[in-house]
Amino acid sequence: MSSALNEIKKPIAQELVKFEEKFKASLKSDVALLDTIMNYVVKRKGKEMRPILVFLNAQLWGEINDATYRGASLVELLHTATLVHDDVVDDSMERRGFFSINALWKNKIAVLIGDYLLSKGLLVSMDNDEFFLLKILSDAVRRMSEGELLQIERTRRLNITEADYFNIIGNKTASLIAACCGIGAATVTNDKDKVETMKEFGEIIGVAFQMKDDLFDFGAEDVGKPTGIDIKEKKMTLPLIYSLNNCNATERRRIINIVKSKTKNQDKIDEVIRFVHEKGGINYTIKTMHEYRERAIAILHGLPQNDANKSLELLVNYVVNREK
Repeated sequence: MSSALNEIKKPIAQELVKFEEKFKASLKSDVALLDTIMNYVVKRKGKEMRPILVFLNAQLWGEINDATYRGASLVELLHTATLVHDDVVDDSMERRGFFSINALWKNKIAVLIGDYLLSKGLLVSMDNDEFFLLKILSDAVRRMSEGELLQIERTRRLNITEADYFNIIGNKTASLIAACCGIGAATVTNDKDKVETMKEFGEIIGVAFQMKDDLFDFGAEDVGKPTGIDIKEKKMTLPLIYSLNNCNATERRRIINIVKSKTKNQDKIDEVIRFVHEKGGINYTIKTMHEYRERAIAILHGLPQNDANKSLELLVNYVVNREK
């Protein structure tokens, strides 16, 4: 899938290289420990999906400028801060195959690093009076927190409905992707309708992105061996919610009891995975995900037809076809 990502990046390849340099420079510090950890953070960066979205959404409506670079930095700083804090909350020792910050430097330093990244993000906007960028992102942060707390509340009782699920992932995952799209557009146009359209587009692909992640847990769509991680963590995802709504009371009770127990027993986890496949949860989720894909493509077809638009369409397809 790396070739697919390279194709998506084509119209903004030079801008992404320049962004990497600017982002790395912005994290430099006179505090030796901080500088060491920031270097580690930069080396562990993922696929750059969020900066890609910022730049493509800007290029869709105009010319990429200094505000676009700052917008991409703001998003990346906030996203990295939330990942660092998430690893502390989840007591996670790994992130993308590397040791997490808290695994190497313990929780106290990890929390302070997350706070430092957040403050750097705030200063990127404040120092340039770009409050419009901060407003878009602050709304995403609020929604991410609400989504996380709603998930915790519902997970305790395992009473998540399909509506709850879409509310949770809309807030937890899609809100930041929507913010990336909105910020990109807002750096090149003052037209609020255009910005809102791109935020809606981002929200839709963010939901599709999460559904694809949910499918990985059940080994769906030839993505390899099922992981069962969500089952172990009592996470109620769409494949499981749909299956529980389409079974008899005895089956429902048994599956819920397995999930409630947070079992590590592979036989029981495999039983839940088989149940979801048999009850149509996988096919339903794939169908729903592709409906979201179609909605995103329909929005793009009504927007300026240029290289950025073509790349955004490729990105929508990448989201639903990726293998990890």
